[in-house]
Amino acid sequence: MAAPFPHHLFVTLSIILSVLACSIVMSHAQLSPNFYAKTCPNLQAIVLSAMKQAVTKEPRMGASILRLFFHDCFVNGCDGSILLDDTSTFTGEKSAGPNQNSARGFDVIDSIKSNVEAACNATVSCADILALAARDGVVQLGGPSWTVGLGRRDARTASQSAANNQIPSPFSDLSTLTSRFAAKGLNARDLTALSGAHTIGQAQCQFFRNRVYNETNIDANFATSRKANCPSAGGNANLSPLETLTPARFDNNYYRDLVAKRGLLHSDQVLFNGGTQDGLVRSYSANSVSFFSDFAAAMVKMGNISPLTGTSGEIRKNCRVVN
Repeated sequence: MAAPFPHHLFVTLSIILSVLACSIVMSHAQLSPNFYAKTCPNLQAIVLSAMKQAVTKEPRMGASILRLFFHDCFVNGCDGSILLDDTSTFTGEKSAGPNQNSARGFDVIDSIKSNVEAACNATVSCADILALAARDGVVQLGGPSWTVGLGRRDARTASQSAANNQIPSPFSDLSTLTSRFAAKGLNARDLTALSGAHTIGQAQCQFFRNRVYNETNIDANFATSRKANCPSAGGNANLSPLETLTPARFDNNYYRDLVAKRGLLHSDQVLFNGGTQDGLVRSYSANSVSFFSDFAAAMVKMGNISPLTGTSGEIRKNCRVVN
């Protein structure tokens, strides 16, 4: 007959398990939408007002800020590291391949930061400002809203090599995209929903030239129309809308383009090319409510990637430089 399990050990084990359970929950509950309720109660109104102005002035800015947030979160988590300028002793993410001469909207974040600093000095991180601005830009263009968890702190460093290696490329195939997203805790459904961000914004010719000149799973009229502003040589920075129907409005027309073989980037069309995501793309193309719901949920998941919290990092006074 087995000896009875000592009561004090059982109690100790129960406490350990409870602490472990709490720590697991807390790791996902570090961010709170009410984080600044007392210390900066007007934060969300300040960010929203600035984003309304920015998007009214230039609708593309909603897409640019959203892309900044993606590129921030995919490199060492959502820590504002993409906002740091290079210096004589520091090379950051702005000059990495996915960002150089294409990442934009830094001045908008600077402006919002100035307004927030005037209201509540040295309180709100640049990382949180970027997270809120990304949401508000989407809403201004007709897209869904979601609750943004807050409490991120700003990185004191950045990694050009991580930006070069971890941000998904516009030339990626589906398996590469799936694995890149999985490495960040995002599944294939999140990948397909988040790719719907390409319902707004524009891309440079250098990122879709091979698609329109050499690929075969593309609508011929669409390819011809895009070649008009993207010569076979030169014109690398020439822009084309990522979506053909309503490129300045956040909706589900991106998926309709994919079904019609009008995805502008290789990494777009691979989502609908006889692979695992075809069914979901068809579903989103027919049901904007489903897309909006999944996009909002995926944005929350992405915003929770490895945030700096507590005493980690800092609250930068200027988003471009460490304190």
